[in-house]
Amino acid sequence: MSEIPLPAAADSSSSTLLKAMAMMAGSSLCFVIMHALVAKVSQGLPPVEVAFFRNLFGFLVLFPAIARSRFTAFRTTKLHLHAVRGVLNSTSMMMFFTALAITPLAEATALSYTAPLFMTIGAVVVLGETLHARRIAALVIGFIGALVVLRPGMVPIGLGPLLVLGSTVLWAGSMIDIKILARTDSSLTIATYMTVFLMPITLVAALFVWQWPTWEQLGWLLLLGACGSAGHMLFTEAFRHADTTVLMPLDFTKLIWASAIGFLIFGQTPDLWTWLGGTVIFASATYISYREHQLARRKARAAAETASGAEMPPS
Repeated sequence: MSEIPLPAAADSSSSTLLKAMAMMAGSSLCFVIMHALVAKVSQGLPPVEVAFFRNLFGFLVLFPAIARSRFTAFRTTKLHLHAVRGVLNSTSMMMFFTALAITPLAEATALSYTAPLFMTIGAVVVLGETLHARRIAALVIGFIGALVVLRPGMVPIGLGPLLVLGSTVLWAGSMIDIKILARTDSSLTIATYMTVFLMPITLVAALFVWQWPTWEQLGWLLLLGACGSAGHMLFTEAFRHADTTVLMPLDFTKLIWASAIGFLIFGQTPDLWTWLGGTVIFASATYISYREHQLARRKARAAAETASGAEMPPS
């Protein structure tokens, strides 16, 4: 699952926008490749163990960047929030990885688009944000899309889709945490502490079902961790250079990538309901992200105007 976009101080130059769009598309591909590798390796290893190795190798991939920063990536005043994110993220990851082992890739991807919907609800409860009529309508439409994918009463709802939705709820909580952390910490710091906390938590869970991986499996796990870390870094950097309205439509390519890779590697063919429901969920999530970005820009503009007025000399 990808992260939720944060308001960016976007650069409007065409070269910067193209670079940000390329990073967003690359991020989507990295995440889907990671998910496909999780499904592949989980055929021989427990998914919670795969989650541990994803974090271990993800940290090793990040380490050169941490070293280049002269370890300033560990500087934070919000260690407790990183710890909270670690608990939420590790539980969400283990649930999602287990779901990937038993759920078609495209269906899991389509349902994962519900993350911004749950994040919106969480922002109201945790951050005290206001829920207006448009956002309520978008939420309702998004959850209707989830019902289209699941079709309760028409087909049995398996454990996999339920795990995806449960992991998405926890992921949304993690994203609210990131929304607070991003005010003070860099993307490298956030990514670093994610792996630092997730490694021991997932290791403890993996020890109960541990199986020693083969050399071939270790190679796939290394690639999996590299794709996950690269995806997170590309995603975060993309939103530092371009607006939500430009980048969010590209996130839909995950469903396209997932359908193609699922067919080529696993012989999975997503049905019409997965495409229809996924499109509805994605459209709703994109609208909510767009509205949040617009509201953030209005608040920033109003604050700037207030500050400008305060600096004017009395008449």
